[in-house]
Amino acid sequence: MPKHLTSGLPRLSRTHKLSVAGVATAGAAALVFSIVPGAGADQGTSQATAVENVKPVAFSAVATAAKTQQATITQQADNSAAKGKAEAAAKKAAAEKAAKAKAVAAAKAKAAKERAAKAAANRSEVRTAIPAAAPKPAAKPAAKVYPDNLDGWIRESLDIMAKKGIPGSYEGIHRNIMRESSGNPMAINNWDINAINGTPSKGLLQVIQPTFNAYHVEGTSWNLYDPVANITAACNYAADRYGSMDNVNSAY
Repeated sequence: MPKHLTSGLPRLSRTHKLSVAGVATAGAAALVFSIVPGAGADQGTSQATAVENVKPVAFSAVATAAKTQQATITQQADNSAAKGKAEAAAKKAAAEKAAKAKAVAAAKAKAAKERAAKAAANRSEVRTAIPAAAPKPAAKPAAKVYPDNLDGWIRESLDIMAKKGIPGSYEGIHRNIMRESSGNPMAINNWDINAINGTPSKGLLQVIQPTFNAYHVEGTSWNLYDPVANITAACNYAADRYGSMDNVNSAY
């Protein structure tokens, strides 16, 4: 058939072609049977059977291809479903693992918080059980040390006089000591009227025993020859008689 006559017709598939071929063959067989005289009934029957067997062969191939394609589609669907199940199981396992890790972390944090609270309570109990130490008393100032010489004796006596309210100055005491004994704490006068009367003057400021006893200052020695005791008692006497040892410029 010319090409221009077939351009508008639909293309035939392999199956269609086989079907057409079968029909054509059957037609040819029938034509032969009608032309050839004397053909027996058996021959016609055989030819008809051959024609009938053509069509089932063609449709059997189509069914096999369909079954194969359906099996492939089914297998792909099964594979996709299995993959989806595997992914879902993996996600579930990951979620369970994360939840478990979170629970463990929360438990550890809670335990740590409880331990800290317990430790704080224990420290509080210890502080409550142990009373605060009493404040230490203020240290007493170190005792003042005076040199064991005329300067130290006068200064120590002046500190005692200040506490007792007895007037006098370093210069007034020093001046009278140098006139009376030249700074000798063991000096004694055995020639004046006091000596004649049996009570000689003694010590740095030449004090007689009765005067020393009468004007002795508490906190000093009762020894008339003690330098500090002698100066303090003599200044106490001078303050009573002359207002201060500073006012004494001769025998007193």
